[in-house]
Amino acid sequence: QVQLVESGGGLVQAGGSLRLSCVASIRTFSNYNMGWFRQAPGKEREFVAAIRWTGGTTYYADSVKGRFTISRDNAANTFYLQMNSLKPEDTAVYYCAAMPRRDIYSPRGSYDYWGQGTQVTVSS
Repeated sequence: QVQLVESGGGLVQAGGSLRLSCVASIRTFSNYNMGWFRQAPGKEREFVAAIRWTGGTTYYADSVKGRFTISRDNAANTFYLQMNSLKPEDTAVYYCAAMPRRDIYSPRGSYDYWGQGTQVTVSS
């Protein structure tokens, strides 16, 4: 069983920053595309950011462009979501996800493995 474990969530004031981490128990981590999603109460899960296995191509939802940055450290089997200028509407449970390399890639879907989620709450 592949495991993904998120950490770094918590309570922060509007305008503050948090860094989320996801540690993956995947032996061939460098061959996986990784993504972050979030789900707020009463809403469906939405795409936040993704990074290709190469580490050189990233994707962001329009709502977080310029504020969030996704990165990865293959030596540590870890990828990150740096969140700056946080807003109350960023409040949600954040999930990390992984997919193996595929011929056809979509940053928003087809993820095989998911973490349990970490709560991010932004106060006004």
